[in-house]
Amino acid sequence: MPSHNLRHPEAARSAVSKDAFPNCSARRVAIVTEAETWLGTPFHHQGRVKGAGVDCAMLLAEVYHRCGFVPHIDPGHYPPDWHLHRDAERYLQKVMPYAHEIAGLPKPGDVAVFRFGRTYSHGAIVTAWPRLVHAYWRLGVVRGDALLHPLAGRPVKFFTVLDD
Repeated sequence: MPSHNLRHPEAARSAVSKDAFPNCSARRVAIVTEAETWLGTPFHHQGRVKGAGVDCAMLLAEVYHRCGFVPHIDPGHYPPDWHLHRDAERYLQKVMPYAHEIAGLPKPGDVAVFRFGRTYSHGAIVTAWPRLVHAYWRLGVVRGDALLHPLAGRPVKFFTVLDD
């Protein structure tokens, strides 16, 4: 599986202009639009209620489910710090049945999964790479930039649920 290292911000930024948001399919626009409706939702471990609380895993599950691309996903219980103490790629194991890894930079509506701790354990929805929407500890659902703290320099893998 390829892993991307984002230590060259200008290269990543210049590639974004080739895949501008207005050129996206209606399905990609629907994913980004739904993700943005979650902005401001507080962070809550294993939460999945818009406006009340969500974590990064459940944000992905809810957005893609509400858009009709995945069934309701029940990941079972997972401790909030599992990624700090285990090597098992639990997050990726939950993503893989519903999405496939892609090479190169993502398009709007794709998933970026960043390495935190010992594993790839933080997911975000790409709006226009390197910009994204993600649920982050203590901040809730926010807009982010993969080239800025706390995501800058972290290895990242990209996935899509779409076949376009």
